Amino acid sequence: MTVTQKPSGHDDYSLSRVPPEQRVSWITVAVQRFGQVSSFHQFLLGAVLGFGMTFWEAVIAITVGSVMLEIITIMMGIAGTKEGLSTALLTRWTGFGRSGSAMVGLLISLSLAGWFGVQNDVFAHGLHALMGGPPVWVWALAGGALVTAIVVFGFHAMAWTAYLTVPAFLALAGYSIIDALGEHSLADLVAAAPPGPAMSLAQGTTLVAGAFIMGAVMTPDMTRFNGSPADVVKQTLVSVTLGQYVIGLVGVLLAHAAKSSDVVGIITSSSGVLGTLILVTAILKINDWNLYSSSLGLINTVEVLFSRTLDRVTATCLLGAIGTVLSAIGILTHFTTFLMWIGVITPPVAGVVIAEYFLVKRWRAELEASRATGDLPATCPNWVPLGLVCWAGGAAVGFLVPIGIPTINSVIAALVMYVALSKVTTNRAISRAVGR
Repeated sequence: MTVTQKPSGHDDYSLSRVPPEQRVSWITVAVQRFGQVSSFHQFLLGAVLGFGMTFWEAVIAITVGSVMLEIITIMMGIAGTKEGLSTALLTRWTGFGRSGSAMVGLLISLSLAGWFGVQNDVFAHGLHALMGGPPVWVWALAGGALVTAIVVFGFHAMAWTAYLTVPAFLALAGYSIIDALGEHSLADLVAAAPPGPAMSLAQGTTLVAGAFIMGAVMTPDMTRFNGSPADVVKQTLVSVTLGQYVIGLVGVLLAHAAKSSDVVGIITSSSGVLGTLILVTAILKINDWNLYSSSLGLINTVEVLFSRTLDRVTATCLLGAIGTVLSAIGILTHFTTFLMWIGVITPPVAGVVIAEYFLVKRWRAELEASRATGDLPATCPNWVPLGLVCWAGGAAVGFLVPIGIPTINSVIAALVMYVALSKVTTNRAISRAVGR
């Protein structure tokens, strides 16, 4: 049996559907999505591409990687919008079952809480380098506390944060182009050879797709506040495309102009302390979603394993405090490799969810019937072995297949395996029924 949660305070419907009256305009969600994509990380990605690729090679890499990401993002987003459910909660009826969703939620919570701490460490070191004053650990505590406070107040507070930080970030991007590129011919930069060791198209595309794949998997956490599937398509095309192309290609041009992939040094030299401050604080916009989605994953896991409803505010404060303290003492830098491994294991979840929700549809009838009343389905499978097998198989493909883009390979492999094996098991069941 499932629990239909009655929201209270700033719980943000963590264990229930987001009702129609709580949905917001697509622009509100798009600004937050753009804030995720147009972050410090995207500038860094563009600079790395520009250091090893020509401008047009980078355009191709960004295009191929972005198209694949957008397809996954839109499909996951539509499922989240139609059902009004977070990623972890949605997986109960999309190939994993109740207990399987606890595994997904725990993986999400560990991964994103870890990256929250890592990003907070970057934030602290950036502010300490700019402003001096107290030691790095004090900046880490302050930064972690600020992001945690924002996330405690939920989706709408995070939207206001995006409205403030995204325009500032865009202003920085524009200023950087004018200042750093003003002494160079745009035509020369576009035609210039990469200043560093050559990077292949496959390597560049892999970087683009891998950089945002976790964001694609976690899309339902955000799009459950959208009003319609059309809103998901619009916001994805606008935010992901602009974030990847505008911020990414600015990074490419800056790398060509400065002949360096050190984006922090480039921005510092071109736009000064104020520009770098804006760049560093842009980390806030991606880090609040790291913590938010981590809390939703933890809440689902606790409810499944212990049959207890963990309040989202409590979960946020707990994860925020742990991530903040670990970043302050500098321990999380030693776990980056572990977090990257989790990042490879997670993408196949999207393949299973998309396959079950849009193609196999084993539990779509229950979801649709309960959607009409605003409740969760009255029943839920406990384990779905097929989903777990395809999840593991997709991850194995991502690890072992040497061609293509590993993260995308893992999503496609999990999807194809789930659909194919579902047909095999269905045909066998029919054959047995007929034989009787």
